[in-house]
Amino acid sequence: MSRLRAWISGALALGLAGCASAPMHYYTLTAQGAPAERIAPVPYPFELSPVNVPAQVDVPQLVVRTGGQGMQPLDGERWIAPLGDEIRGALSADLAKALGVADMSGLPGNGQPRLRITLDVRRFESVPGDHALIEAAWSLHMTGTSGGQDALSCVSVARETVGAGYDALVAGHQQAVASLANRIAGAARAYEAGNRPACPAD
Repeated sequence: MSRLRAWISGALALGLAGCASAPMHYYTLTAQGAPAERIAPVPYPFELSPVNVPAQVDVPQLVVRTGGQGMQPLDGERWIAPLGDEIRGALSADLAKALGVADMSGLPGNGQPRLRITLDVRRFESVPGDHALIEAAWSLHMTGTSGGQDALSCVSVARETVGAGYDALVAGHQQAVASLANRIAGAARAYEAGNRPACPAD
């Protein structure tokens, strides 16, 4: 009888384990904070508009490529916030480091000029064990000035080789966002200095 009870208990435990949902993993594109580097700030703060992302990846799950035409959302691997917010938060932090000024989005301007930055993601491609890719159109425009410069509009592609696993894939996207931020920041420094920069080469 005792052996039967033990068998029943074991079977129940296995059944409950089988019914339990798989663990959920959450990811962010905002990299861990590093010591701030001393950098000459640009003359004016910036504001970063909300970021648009393609509908195919605008879901809670990580969406990965599975061959030439296939795409698969991964139910157990999810973004901690909407993907557009994740990209915007990471880009804002990277731009603040590269420009040496704060993102003043949503705060009163007090009559001070600002550099308005917009970013529209055209492709957000994830291939585990191969690459993470972001293609985005972005623009710079100075606000709060009379007779200012024309807006600068560019398209950039950031592609990072990644290793196996989803941690490596997300890290690749973090690096891609940082690469975009560095290109935008380089153009922004020239733009705020009154020059007409060329769009950065990929």
